[in-house]
Amino acid sequence: MDLELRRRFYAEELEAICNFRSPGLVDAFAAVPRERFLAPGPWTMLGDGGDGFMMGGAPKTRTTPDANPARVYHNVAIAIDAERQLFNGQPATLATWLDLLDLAPGSRVLHVGCGPGYYTAVMAHAVGSIGRVLALDVDGPLADAARRNLAPYPWAEVRHVDGGAAQFEEQFDAVLINAGVTHPLDAWLRALAPNGRMILPLTGTIPQMGTTIGKGITWLLTRQDECTLAVRPIGVVAIYSAIGARDEALNAQVGKALMGGPMQWAAVKRLRLDAHEPSDSCWLHGNGWCWSKTSL
Repeated sequence: MDLELRRRFYAEELEAICNFRSPGLVDAFAAVPRERFLAPGPWTMLGDGGDGFMMGGAPKTRTTPDANPARVYHNVAIAIDAERQLFNGQPATLATWLDLLDLAPGSRVLHVGCGPGYYTAVMAHAVGSIGRVLALDVDGPLADAARRNLAPYPWAEVRHVDGGAAQFEEQFDAVLINAGVTHPLDAWLRALAPNGRMILPLTGTIPQMGTTIGKGITWLLTRQDECTLAVRPIGVVAIYSAIGARDEALNAQVGKALMGGPMQWAAVKRLRLDAHEPSDSCWLHGNGWCWSKTSL
Protein backbone atom coordinates (compact mmCIF):
# COMPACT_ATOMS: atom_id res chain seq x y z
CA MET A 1 0.00 0.00 0.00
CA ASP A 2 1.49 3.38 -0.98
CA LEU A 3 1.55 6.23 1.55
CA GLU A 4 -1.39 8.12 0.07
CA LEU A 5 -3.59 5.05 0.35
CA ARG A 6 -2.18 4.37 3.83
CA ARG A 7 -3.07 7.90 4.96
CA ARG A 8 -6.56 7.60 3.50
CA PHE A 9 -7.14 4.29 5.30
CA TYR A 10 -5.81 5.83 8.55
CA ALA A 11 -8.12 8.85 8.14
CA GLU A 12 -11.14 6.66 7.48
CA GLU A 13 -10.30 4.53 10.52
CA LEU A 14 -10.27 7.70 12.63
CA GLU A 15 -13.63 8.66 11.15
CA ALA A 16 -15.03 5.27 12.18
CA ILE A 17 -13.50 5.38 15.67
CA CYS A 18 -14.45 9.01 16.39
CA ASN A 19 -17.74 9.16 14.46
CA PHE A 20 -16.79 12.47 12.80
CA ARG A 21 -19.44 15.11 12.30
CA SER A 22 -17.07 17.52 10.50
CA PRO A 23 -16.91 16.47 6.82
CA GLY A 24 -13.50 18.04 6.17
CA LEU A 25 -11.58 16.13 8.83
CA VAL A 26 -11.23 12.89 6.88
CA ASP A 27 -9.64 14.72 3.95
CA ALA A 28 -7.46 16.72 6.34
CA PHE A 29 -6.04 13.65 8.07
CA ALA A 30 -5.64 11.93 4.70
CA ALA A 31 -3.73 14.90 3.27
CA VAL A 32 -1.25 15.77 6.05
CA PRO A 33 1.89 13.56 6.10
CA ARG A 34 2.41 12.78 9.79
CA GLU A 35 6.01 11.61 9.33
CA ARG A 36 7.10 15.10 8.21
CA PHE A 37 6.21 16.44 11.68
CA LEU A 38 8.41 13.92 13.47
CA ALA A 39 12.12 13.28 13.77
CA PRO A 40 13.45 10.65 11.35
CA GLY A 41 12.51 7.08 12.31
CA PRO A 42 12.61 4.55 13.78
CA TRP A 43 10.09 6.07 16.17
CA THR A 44 9.34 5.58 19.85
CA MET A 45 5.64 4.97 20.46
CA LEU A 46 3.44 4.53 23.49
CA GLY A 47 3.15 0.79 23.77
CA ASP A 48 0.30 0.69 26.28
CA GLY A 49 -2.13 3.17 24.75
CA GLY A 50 -1.27 5.67 27.47
CA ASP A 51 -2.39 3.36 30.29
CA GLY A 52 0.83 4.03 32.15
CA PHE A 53 -0.01 7.72 32.28
CA MET A 54 -3.60 7.07 33.27
CA MET A 55 -2.53 4.83 36.17
CA GLY A 56 -0.05 7.41 37.39
CA GLY A 57 3.07 5.52 36.37
CA ALA A 58 5.71 5.73 33.69
CA PRO A 59 4.52 4.97 30.15
CA LYS A 60 5.52 1.78 28.39
CA THR A 61 7.08 2.45 25.01
CA ARG A 62 8.19 0.46 22.02
CA THR A 63 10.29 1.31 18.99
CA THR A 64 9.25 0.68 15.42
CA PRO A 65 11.39 -1.97 13.71
CA ASP A 66 12.33 0.42 10.89
CA ALA A 67 11.84 3.93 9.54
CA ASN A 68 9.11 3.10 7.05
CA PRO A 69 6.70 6.08 7.22
CA ALA A 70 3.78 3.67 7.05
CA ARG A 71 4.55 2.84 10.70
CA VAL A 72 3.15 6.18 11.92
CA TYR A 73 -0.32 5.71 10.41
CA HIS A 74 -1.87 4.00 13.39
CA ASN A 75 -3.81 5.25 16.39
CA VAL A 76 -0.70 5.60 18.56
CA ALA A 77 1.09 8.48 20.25
CA ILE A 78 4.64 9.00 19.00
CA ALA A 79 7.46 10.54 21.02
CA ILE A 80 8.58 14.06 20.23
CA ASP A 81 11.00 13.92 23.17
CA ALA A 82 10.85 10.61 25.04
CA GLU A 83 13.09 11.82 27.85
CA ARG A 84 10.60 14.58 28.68
CA GLN A 85 7.66 12.19 28.18
CA LEU A 86 6.48 14.52 25.42
CA PHE A 87 4.42 12.74 22.77
CA ASN A 88 2.64 13.68 19.58
CA GLY A 89 -0.84 12.86 20.89
CA GLN A 90 -2.95 9.81 20.19
CA PRO A 91 -4.76 10.55 16.91
CA ALA A 92 -8.22 9.35 17.99
CA THR A 93 -8.09 11.57 21.07
CA LEU A 94 -7.04 14.69 19.17
CA ALA A 95 -9.34 13.90 16.26
CA THR A 96 -12.31 13.76 18.64
CA TRP A 97 -11.34 17.16 20.03
CA LEU A 98 -10.96 18.66 16.55
CA ASP A 99 -14.33 17.29 15.50
CA LEU A 100 -15.99 18.92 18.51
CA LEU A 101 -14.53 22.29 17.49
CA ASP A 102 -16.78 22.30 14.40
CA LEU A 103 -13.99 23.36 12.07
CA ALA A 104 -15.17 24.60 8.69
CA PRO A 105 -13.68 26.52 5.76
CA GLY A 106 -13.01 30.08 6.90
CA SER A 107 -12.85 29.28 10.64
CA ARG A 108 -10.38 31.15 12.83
CA VAL A 109 -8.42 28.82 15.12
CA LEU A 110 -6.08 29.30 18.09
CA HIS A 111 -3.83 26.35 18.99
CA VAL A 112 -2.01 26.66 22.32
CA GLY A 113 0.74 24.06 22.68
CA CYS A 114 1.20 23.22 19.01
CA GLY A 115 4.41 21.17 19.35
CA PRO A 116 5.92 20.47 15.90
CA GLY A 117 2.57 21.32 14.30
CA TYR A 118 0.98 18.10 13.07
CA TYR A 119 -2.48 18.73 14.47
CA THR A 120 -2.12 22.42 13.59
CA ALA A 121 -1.63 21.34 9.98
CA VAL A 122 -4.74 19.14 10.14
CA MET A 123 -6.73 22.14 11.38
CA ALA A 124 -5.18 24.42 8.76
CA HIS A 125 -6.22 21.99 6.04
CA ALA A 126 -9.76 21.80 7.48
CA VAL A 127 -10.27 25.58 7.58
CA GLY A 128 -8.61 26.17 4.22
CA SER A 129 -6.78 29.19 2.84
CA ILE A 130 -9.74 31.45 3.66
CA GLY A 131 -9.33 30.51 7.32
CA ARG A 132 -6.80 31.56 9.93
CA VAL A 133 -4.72 29.49 12.37
CA LEU A 134 -2.54 30.94 15.11
CA ALA A 135 -0.29 28.36 16.80
CA LEU A 136 1.71 28.97 19.97
CA ASP A 137 4.40 27.00 21.75
CA VAL A 138 6.57 27.93 24.71
CA ASP A 139 9.39 25.64 23.52
CA GLY A 140 11.63 27.49 21.05
CA PRO A 141 12.92 24.48 19.07
CA LEU A 142 9.40 23.06 18.78
CA ALA A 143 8.01 26.41 17.62
CA ASP A 144 10.82 26.66 15.04
CA ALA A 145 10.04 23.13 13.83
CA ALA A 146 6.33 23.95 13.59
CA ARG A 147 7.11 27.09 11.58
CA ARG A 148 9.12 25.05 9.08
CA ASN A 149 6.58 22.23 8.97
CA LEU A 150 3.66 24.60 8.40
CA ALA A 151 5.30 26.49 5.53
CA PRO A 152 2.85 24.91 3.03
CA TYR A 153 0.02 26.61 4.96
CA PRO A 154 0.70 30.38 4.78
CA TRP A 155 -2.58 31.05 6.60
CA ALA A 156 -1.11 29.30 9.67
CA GLU A 157 1.09 31.53 11.84
CA VAL A 158 3.42 30.14 14.52
CA ARG A 159 4.65 32.16 17.49
CA HIS A 160 7.25 31.18 20.07
CA VAL A 161 5.48 32.47 23.16
CA ASP A 162 4.26 31.37 26.56
CA GLY A 163 0.60 30.61 25.91
CA GLY A 164 -0.15 31.55 29.50
CA ALA A 165 1.16 35.08 29.00
CA ALA A 166 -0.03 35.69 25.43
CA GLN A 167 -2.55 38.43 24.66
CA PHE A 168 -4.72 38.53 21.55
CA GLU A 169 -6.08 41.37 19.46
CA GLU A 170 -8.45 39.08 17.58
CA GLN A 171 -11.09 36.49 18.36
CA PHE A 172 -11.29 32.88 17.30
CA ASP A 173 -14.12 30.50 16.43
CA ALA A 174 -12.18 27.54 17.84
CA VAL A 175 -9.54 27.32 20.56
CA LEU A 176 -7.56 24.15 21.31
CA ILE A 177 -5.59 24.12 24.54
CA ASN A 178 -3.29 21.18 23.93
CA ALA A 179 -1.80 20.83 27.43
CA GLY A 180 -3.07 20.37 30.97
CA VAL A 181 -4.05 23.49 32.92
CA THR A 182 -5.52 24.27 36.34
CA HIS A 183 -7.98 26.90 35.09
CA PRO A 184 -9.09 28.76 31.97
CA LEU A 185 -7.04 31.91 31.44
CA ASP A 186 -8.72 35.29 30.93
CA ALA A 187 -6.88 35.91 27.66
CA TRP A 188 -8.15 32.63 26.19
CA LEU A 189 -11.71 33.32 27.27
CA ARG A 190 -11.64 36.86 25.83
CA ALA A 191 -10.26 35.49 22.57
CA LEU A 192 -13.22 33.13 22.13
CA ALA A 193 -15.74 34.57 19.67
CA PRO A 194 -19.52 34.48 20.25
CA ASN A 195 -20.68 30.85 19.86
CA GLY A 196 -17.01 29.84 19.67
CA ARG A 197 -15.80 26.53 21.08
CA MET A 198 -12.81 25.69 23.24
CA ILE A 199 -11.22 22.36 24.18
CA LEU A 200 -9.56 22.62 27.60
CA PRO A 201 -7.91 19.78 29.59
CA LEU A 202 -8.28 20.56 33.32
CA THR A 203 -5.69 18.52 35.21
CA GLY A 204 -3.98 17.95 38.51
CA THR A 205 -0.39 16.79 38.48
CA ILE A 206 0.48 13.21 39.34
CA PRO A 207 2.94 13.15 42.30
CA GLN A 208 4.70 10.00 41.11
CA MET A 209 5.52 11.72 37.83
CA GLY A 210 6.50 15.15 39.14
CA THR A 211 4.91 18.13 37.40
CA THR A 212 5.37 16.94 33.82
CA ILE A 213 2.18 14.92 33.38
CA GLY A 214 -1.25 15.75 34.74
CA LYS A 215 -4.46 13.77 34.85
CA GLY A 216 -7.98 15.14 34.71
CA ILE A 217 -10.96 15.90 32.48
CA THR A 218 -11.11 17.42 29.03
CA TRP A 219 -13.95 19.92 28.61
CA LEU A 220 -15.78 21.41 25.66
CA LEU A 221 -16.67 25.04 26.37
CA THR A 222 -19.09 26.98 24.16
CA ARG A 223 -19.41 30.75 24.45
CA GLN A 224 -22.96 31.83 25.30
CA ASP A 225 -22.44 35.41 26.47
CA GLU A 226 -19.84 37.55 28.22
CA CYS A 227 -20.39 35.83 31.56
CA THR A 228 -21.34 32.29 30.63
CA LEU A 229 -19.93 29.36 28.70
CA ALA A 230 -21.82 26.09 28.37
CA VAL A 231 -19.55 23.18 29.28
CA ARG A 232 -19.59 19.43 29.02
CA PRO A 233 -16.95 16.85 29.91
CA ILE A 234 -15.42 14.95 26.99
CA GLY A 235 -13.50 12.35 28.94
CA VAL A 236 -10.60 11.52 31.21
CA VAL A 237 -7.17 12.55 29.97
CA ALA A 238 -3.48 12.25 30.95
CA ILE A 239 -1.51 14.99 29.24
CA TYR A 240 1.68 17.03 29.38
CA SER A 241 1.26 19.98 31.73
CA ALA A 242 1.19 23.50 30.26
CA ILE A 243 4.35 25.42 31.12
CA GLY A 244 3.51 28.90 32.37
CA ALA A 245 -0.25 28.37 32.21
CA ARG A 246 -0.82 26.64 35.55
CA ASP A 247 -1.47 28.04 39.01
CA GLU A 248 0.21 25.60 41.36
CA ALA A 249 -1.75 27.05 44.27
CA LEU A 250 -4.85 25.67 42.54
CA ASN A 251 -3.39 22.24 41.85
CA ALA A 252 -4.58 20.68 45.12
CA GLN A 253 -8.01 22.28 44.68
CA VAL A 254 -8.34 20.82 41.18
CA GLY A 255 -7.19 17.41 42.43
CA LYS A 256 -9.74 17.45 45.24
CA ALA A 257 -12.55 18.36 42.84
CA LEU A 258 -11.54 15.58 40.46
CA MET A 259 -11.45 13.07 43.31
CA GLY A 260 -15.18 13.69 43.76
CA GLY A 261 -15.62 11.40 40.77
CA PRO A 262 -17.90 11.47 37.72
CA MET A 263 -21.07 11.92 39.76
CA GLN A 264 -19.75 15.38 40.58
CA TRP A 265 -17.93 16.56 37.45
CA ALA A 266 -20.52 15.12 35.07
CA ALA A 267 -23.08 17.40 36.72
CA VAL A 268 -21.21 20.58 35.70
CA LYS A 269 -23.29 22.64 33.26
CA ARG A 270 -21.51 25.93 32.74
CA LEU A 271 -18.48 28.08 33.38
CA ARG A 272 -19.55 31.22 35.23
CA LEU A 273 -17.49 34.38 34.90
CA ASP A 274 -19.69 36.57 37.10
CA ALA A 275 -18.74 37.36 40.69
CA HIS A 276 -20.61 35.27 43.27
CA GLU A 277 -20.05 33.56 46.58
CA PRO A 278 -19.11 29.85 46.60
CA SER A 279 -22.04 27.49 47.18
CA ASP A 280 -22.96 23.82 46.88
CA SER A 281 -23.59 24.40 43.16
CA CYS A 282 -19.91 25.25 42.59
CA TRP A 283 -17.89 22.21 41.59
CA LEU A 284 -14.68 24.23 41.35
CA HIS A 285 -14.66 27.90 42.35
CA GLY A 286 -11.78 30.24 41.54
CA ASN A 287 -10.89 33.88 41.17
CA GLY A 288 -13.14 35.19 38.39
CA TRP A 289 -14.44 31.82 37.23
CA CYS A 290 -16.54 28.93 38.53
CA TRP A 291 -17.42 25.50 37.17
CA SER A 292 -21.08 25.45 38.13
CA LYS A 293 -23.62 22.64 38.36
CA THR A 294 -26.51 25.01 37.68
CA SER A 295 -27.71 25.73 34.16
CA LEU A 296 -29.08 29.21 34.95
